[in-house]
Amino acid sequence: MPERKFSNKHIISMRDLSREDMIYLLDIAEGIHDGSIKPDMAGKIAALLFFEPSTRTCFSFESAMKRLGGETLLMKGTGSTSVQKGESFADTLKTIERYSDIIVIRTAVEGAARFASEIIGLPVVNAGDGANQHPTQALLDLYSIRKTQGTLENLKIGLVGDLRFGRTVHSLSQALAGFNPEFYFISPSHLVMPEHIKSGLRSLGVNFTELQSVEEVVSELDIMYVTRIQKERFADPEEYEKLKGSYVINLETIRNAKENMKILHPLPRVDEIAEEVDASPHAYYFEQAENGVYTRQAILSILTGGISK
Repeated sequence: MPERKFSNKHIISMRDLSREDMIYLLDIAEGIHDGSIKPDMAGKIAALLFFEPSTRTCFSFESAMKRLGGETLLMKGTGSTSVQKGESFADTLKTIERYSDIIVIRTAVEGAARFASEIIGLPVVNAGDGANQHPTQALLDLYSIRKTQGTLENLKIGLVGDLRFGRTVHSLSQALAGFNPEFYFISPSHLVMPEHIKSGLRSLGVNFTELQSVEEVVSELDIMYVTRIQKERFADPEEYEKLKGSYVINLETIRNAKENMKILHPLPRVDEIAEEVDASPHAYYFEQAENGVYTRQAILSILTGGISK
């Protein structure tokens, strides 16, 4: 087993995790994947509080916990809870704290997971807070990148689509910053990467180029990370209608791609990757979704003591 090098009680933002934290967690995930590490989560309970819709994140956390012998308490929305009676978010958390060993939370409210970590004593995992952060997705993305490229170092990464509201690309760009990446931020002018993300990358000496054409750089990329245009983040439906379908990755788009280039996508996709690409050796997004189970097994077992230190 890798020497213990994880210094956080919670996983709230990629900014909180050191390079050593990330590598340790990925090594544990790899050991779980290949069977050399077998965490014991028997008797442990994860409370999954999903105030926003989710398929992969919710199910992969549930699968991760149950496959390790643990149990889950699942809250989807608030329709059948005391929130409908006026119970505060804080009181909900403080109550569920008594029933579980770790809390995983997804919400549309930016900063909610950080708030939760400050008022309860259990480990808290941010499963997505609005357009802010999605650190567990970033960690499974790192695992997928390392698995396909053999390294995280010195890679050329194209982030494509909704970079303004896309919390997955915010987290991933911060996660990769310590591995000397070269980024290409490819988006419509109304959906560019937020300035605070770019400013943080500049301060770390990370190179990035902003452009609007995928074809212009596809032959350079090791990873093409595609995101959908997120209708639910737009206050103005007309603005969404103008921008949806801005990019459609098809076989012609990737005709000049390097042999090792892999296409990742946090899913769900709408129309931004044509189904014809699924059979291409460059497609890796469904394997990426599977990798979420191993990565989240590592997260759950590390934070709750389910593995030997």
